[in-house]
Amino acid sequence: MASPGFHLAMYNFGLHVAAYDSPRVQGFLKREPLNFAAAEKASGFVGRSGYDGEPGPESWGVQVFPRFLEGSGFDCGPSSLSVWADIESLMAFTYAGVHAEALQNARNWNTRNDWPPLVLWWIQAGDRPVWEQATKRLERLHDHGPGPSAFNFKQAYDPDGGLVEIDRARVKTLIEANAPGQGDLLEQLKGMPV
Repeated sequence: MASPGFHLAMYNFGLHVAAYDSPRVQGFLKREPLNFAAAEKASGFVGRSGYDGEPGPESWGVQVFPRFLEGSGFDCGPSSLSVWADIESLMAFTYAGVHAEALQNARNWNTRNDWPPLVLWWIQAGDRPVWEQATKRLERLHDHGPGPSAFNFKQAYDPDGGLVEIDRARVKTLIEANAPGQGDLLEQLKGMPV
């Protein structure tokens, strides 16, 4: 549920099974613009960071990566940083439509990891999280488990630090509201190789 004066920040990070130019991860790379477009059309989307040197929104600070990158053989990993009106809006985007199709295929592109795939935290409405802050929150969630300053969908908190029950009926309503805006994007996915 929306909390007046607050927005939900989300950061995710993973590692691909091969280098970005490998055929093994081209399915991911071809879907990435569709996922960004779906997010921008989704109810409750506030904004997202871009990436230095790439077209699109400006980067929210210098992009850095969590310590989980060390020893991987990569100098970067797939990650995103975005802001949403509330938890239900983010869930509706994450688990339906274009993004849900990408999640179903993620095992083809991403390694299995022992760190959480994403971290959530509340920010003042109008503030913008930066990459460094986001990576520290993901590390905190991994090291200490969910808490008011770094949590996940399974154990969520409100801006005051209290445990919160996600409104599943509202998530369903938002999925239905988002569906018409994703029709053209879902068409583009048809026949796209994994």
